Amino acid sequence: MQMPSCGRVIVLCALATGAAAQVSQEGPLTLEEAVRLTVERHPDVGKAQAAADALKGKIREVRAQALPEVTVTSGVMRWRDPSLLNASGLDKFPAELREALVPTPVNLFNYGVSVKQPLFTQGKVGTALRLASVEAEGSLAEIDRVQQDLALAVARAFYGLLWAERYQETVAETQRQKQKHAEMARERFRNGVATEVDVLRSEVAVANGAPDLLRAQNAIRQARALLNFYLVRPADYPTRIVGEFQEKAWEDPNLEDLMREAARRRPELLRLRIAERSAATQMDLAKAESRMRVDFTADFGVMSRLPENLVDSRFLRWTTGLNFTLPVFDGFRRSGLVWQATANQRAARLEREKSEQQIRLNLEQGLDELAAARETVTATRANLGQAEKVLAMTQDNYKYGAATTLDVADAQTALTVARTNLLRGLYDYSVARASLRWAVGRTPWE
Repeated sequence: MQMPSCGRVIVLCALATGAAAQVSQEGPLTLEEAVRLTVERHPDVGKAQAAADALKGKIREVRAQALPEVTVTSGVMRWRDPSLLNASGLDKFPAELREALVPTPVNLFNYGVSVKQPLFTQGKVGTALRLASVEAEGSLAEIDRVQQDLALAVARAFYGLLWAERYQETVAETQRQKQKHAEMARERFRNGVATEVDVLRSEVAVANGAPDLLRAQNAIRQARALLNFYLVRPADYPTRIVGEFQEKAWEDPNLEDLMREAARRRPELLRLRIAERSAATQMDLAKAESRMRVDFTADFGVMSRLPENLVDSRFLRWTTGLNFTLPVFDGFRRSGLVWQATANQRAARLEREKSEQQIRLNLEQGLDELAAARETVTATRANLGQAEKVLAMTQDNYKYGAATTLDVADAQTALTVARTNLLRGLYDYSVARASLRWAVGRTPWE
């Protein structure tokens, strides 16, 4: 039985946020709202939906093969036919009769209705209709796949912007500490308890921190531009976000359970299973080729050389008939189609098996990356507390001459590294968790 695919779940979950999801575009965006806007606007979703609409038209086209074809025709013709003068034995006719047989141009008016209805096609029309329906079902799975991939890309861009903003705050805080230490060094120099070298070193540290702050601000602009790309906004649009990094522990580490869930949810696997069904239907369609078919035909109309006779029932003409068509030799066309269908069926099965193996690999890697990021966050958070304590103690020692400017600079650098590592760990864990949820077929947000 077909399970609900993740692409529709993404849209339904985003819409289920209710009034909170209807915030103004000028307000800060949550991850759910960013995904909702993306799936509503991004051209890739529109392309997938257009492909689905095209297949709906294909279904209608195929269904037309089973319906009657009705054609209304009418025409007028002026002609002269000397066929009688070329008849054999005409020379035996009396001369006066032959001289009377002079062809003259005449007008010929006609109108009528033609009907053609397939009665028996060896299942070809029905099979073609099933094939079109299967392909239309696959197009819906393709929409789900595009929406799911976009949701993951938006999640990564969202967390990327969040990381850039937090990193800029870290760099700015480090710069403030350096400026504060430089003021302290200048005060101590004025009081005669510090050397000019201490002042110069602290001022150099402040100057060296300015490019880091500029690079952090540039990283924010680039991360925001990437998120705006998915939101279909101008690159410099002042998009604001609100949210936190994910730290929730993964609740289901069992690989086999995750694989079974992914088999139900992943639109790629659903699309490939549909492709297998499509290949099997193509095999049936190929086998139905070059078989006997029966068509009913009927023509009804009026033909006269005088316009006033076009409403005279004496000039009615009609025909009905059954046409039996049985191809005897098609140049091995049918066997070629069967050969192609067999190969396509095998290729679809192999592609599905390959994708299942790839998804299993993604799940294994996702669990490993999630565990590694979790350990990194735990370790760096403990190290951060120690780095903050060391910097506070070093600054106090410097006030009383028990530490040098180099000691303070080293402590500041260690604290910056610890904060950066924690941010990186939180970012990696959030992205790894979103990627693992994507690999399972869930929405990338909690």
